[in-house]
Amino acid sequence: MRNRCIAAAVFIIFCTLIGSCIFGGESDTQAPVASTAVSTSLPTADSAENAPVDSAEKPVNALQASAPLTKAEEQVENIANTQATIIAAVTPETQPEIEVIDSAHIKNQKDVFLAEKIDIMLRRFKPLHSVMLVVEPKTNEIIAWGETKDGKVQNDPDYFVKNTFPAASLAKTITIAAAMESNRYSLNTPIPDQGAHHTLYKRQLRVAENYTGPTIELQDAYAKSANPPLAIIGMNVGASRLKSAAKNLGYNMNFPSGIPGRSNYNPPDTGYGLAEASCGFTESTTLTPLLAAAQVRSILTKKPLEIPWAANLPQFAPKNRIALDVGKFSENTYYGLREAMIRSITNGTARKHISTRNMARKNFNALNIGGKTGSLDGHDPYGRYEWFMGFAQAKEDPSKAIVVVILQIHDLQGFRSQPACQVAAMIINYWAHKTLWSN
Repeated sequence: MRNRCIAAAVFIIFCTLIGSCIFGGESDTQAPVASTAVSTSLPTADSAENAPVDSAEKPVNALQASAPLTKAEEQVENIANTQATIIAAVTPETQPEIEVIDSAHIKNQKDVFLAEKIDIMLRRFKPLHSVMLVVEPKTNEIIAWGETKDGKVQNDPDYFVKNTFPAASLAKTITIAAAMESNRYSLNTPIPDQGAHHTLYKRQLRVAENYTGPTIELQDAYAKSANPPLAIIGMNVGASRLKSAAKNLGYNMNFPSGIPGRSNYNPPDTGYGLAEASCGFTESTTLTPLLAAAQVRSILTKKPLEIPWAANLPQFAPKNRIALDVGKFSENTYYGLREAMIRSITNGTARKHISTRNMARKNFNALNIGGKTGSLDGHDPYGRYEWFMGFAQAKEDPSKAIVVVILQIHDLQGFRSQPACQVAAMIINYWAHKTLWSN
């Protein structure tokens, strides 16, 4: 914009000079006469020394100021003033602030390469609030992370332990875990499917005794994040089984040193509130990013829950592995949860972005990728919460795997950055490029 304004100013000056050459012939002939008159009327050196002079101004300057300008001189002065005005208008009053990048928090991370890629994405996409977390499942160690607040990259990941984030549809993991633990449901069990998936009206929960309407398999209801079918499952399973499954996933627990904060899940025994909790259609169910990573790692490894740790993040993650007093799901439930998460990538809400659109084809084909998406409005901080939690595991060597958790909070009235699934796909792609083909 500034260059365009300057170019326009130069063009105007050029046109003015051409006009003065064409139409200013008379003034050009008079200019030497005026110049001569001025030069002949100037005082000599002797008279200048004897004349009374103001201490702040020389005699020649005073004589020039009092002499009338010719038309040619007046035109040149006007052009100069116009050019100065245009330049002043396009020149910002304050220079843009230069961002100073502090790379200390990047160099202190386990996987510096991946940490640098995350930092680049945060500065490029500029999410309002966000946290990105990558965990190595075998050791359960945090290998890379990134965070923004108010659009600025942070040096400390204090969102890891914050427990005011609504879990949204990530709470559906509790529901299908409770359903499979009850031995009344399998991945292929048909569930009544009435109305839109993103809504939850009471009429969508009323199922006739001899229902013959449309149905959806349990794994697809989870993969497509269908609220009414999951709410129906939760109401049939009951609050007691839901709470038991939630405990195995780390909800309603006070962790050592308060790291992370307590994630809450308290469904009522009956009614519409039970349906809301079953599908995550409520702000009262909360989840910390650190616990979300622990849940995915537990599902992937088929082991009891453990909170991810890091050696150099004492306020935001445990310093070492800590065994928790939680139960373990059956092998069938772990298998079902893993397959349902893979279904979310192949046939569900994450299918569009976690694909060859955002990943190299060879990386995408070499991995088993699973996950769960979720979105809901929240108030601390205020905005639209968008989740992705998932994993990527090499098909040929299952020991090569990562857990990825992405949480972004968008301004409801403002700019939205790239979808959380797209960010997760890029992180997985970076990791796969370095890990699978390093030789």
